[in-house]
Amino acid sequence: MVGAAFYYATHRTTGGTVMLLRTVSLQRGDLLSTVNATGTLEPEEVVNVGAQVAGLIVKFGEDPNSPSKHVDYCSVVEQDTVLAWIDPTFHEAALEQAEATLQSSEANLQQLEARLRRAENEWKRMEALRPSNTISESEYDSAKVEYEVARANLEVGKAAIRQNKAMVNTARINLGYCTIKSPVRGTIIERRVNIGQTVVASLNAPSLFLIAKDLSRMEVWTSVNEADIGRIRLNMPAWFTVDAHDGEIFRGVVTQIRMNAQMTQNVVTYTVVVTTDNSSGLLLPYLTANVHFEVEKRPQVLLVPNVALRWLPDVSQLDPSVNKAVLDESPAREEGKGRIWIEAGGRVKPLEVLVGASDGTVTEISGDALQEGLSVVVGEDDGTADKKEEETSNPFLPKFPKRPPR
Repeated sequence: MVGAAFYYATHRTTGGTVMLLRTVSLQRGDLLSTVNATGTLEPEEVVNVGAQVAGLIVKFGEDPNSPSKHVDYCSVVEQDTVLAWIDPTFHEAALEQAEATLQSSEANLQQLEARLRRAENEWKRMEALRPSNTISESEYDSAKVEYEVARANLEVGKAAIRQNKAMVNTARINLGYCTIKSPVRGTIIERRVNIGQTVVASLNAPSLFLIAKDLSRMEVWTSVNEADIGRIRLNMPAWFTVDAHDGEIFRGVVTQIRMNAQMTQNVVTYTVVVTTDNSSGLLLPYLTANVHFEVEKRPQVLLVPNVALRWLPDVSQLDPSVNKAVLDESPAREEGKGRIWIEAGGRVKPLEVLVGASDGTVTEISGDALQEGLSVVVGEDDGTADKKEEETSNPFLPKFPKRPPR
């Protein structure tokens, strides 16, 4: 960790104002660079159980673990467990109607078969009489046409039977749909209907229950800003916290980086899925999670507060050996270069360093002239500000005790 004790060196400006240089001792520590995001816990797989037919909900099924109760929120159900019944009266009547129509078409087929036999016999008789010229050509043609029509009508009757059988099957299936069964084993996380409510199946099947297949594994759907998405990769470790379990840290890995970006008020974000173990059952669906993606770990490196890399001295604070032109020169940050300032007899000197990873508060630096315990300037004040105001001016900086000026 970065040194926790600032000391103050006096420096008098040309106007006679006493300035206090705040410094921190350079120390080694472990650095974890992260990308932070907010997400929502989701079951790994959710099945939306709907109704394929319309009707009145008349009853719920029994809870497998408590037969005296009906299925409800948090019920654990098995595959094919009955969840609810829709009033079957209308669909029973439709099945009876379809069966009656089928029976009628079968009887009609028998009539058509009899007509075909009669027409066939009549045509054969006409064929036998034709050589003797005892019948006219029109009588012969009429008998032939009657036979062909009878044969075609028989095929129509057979097709009608097939059609009516299909209608019977459809009506029987729809009647079966009046019993709503669970397609999977899982936990009911939402019941969306009540007894007495009418469901209407149209283009979209109405949703009755939401069932999570396995709550022992959960997913965190996080929204990552486009500026950070390039640092996220598959199988990256991550950890997160939830307000429901203060102080508890849960770990997971990145299993999916979705490409369908979302834009909200000109801010582009991507959904990154983190999969985590929930065998303890502590995590509940739809909790808000504060997620930290572990981008890079750097063990035992020299660390400096980020403010030290941003601070610039006044010309009057430079050591006489330092050319003031250095204030107009900025290190090439894109090349990993930076600059810190070290205290020298009440004044400051620049020190060029190589900048590494950062966690947003401290940054890894390296260089030949660096060593543990080196005093690095992180800021200044004129000694007139109230101590309390100084400590609360920036809530993101650690609070360190300060020593009186020497």
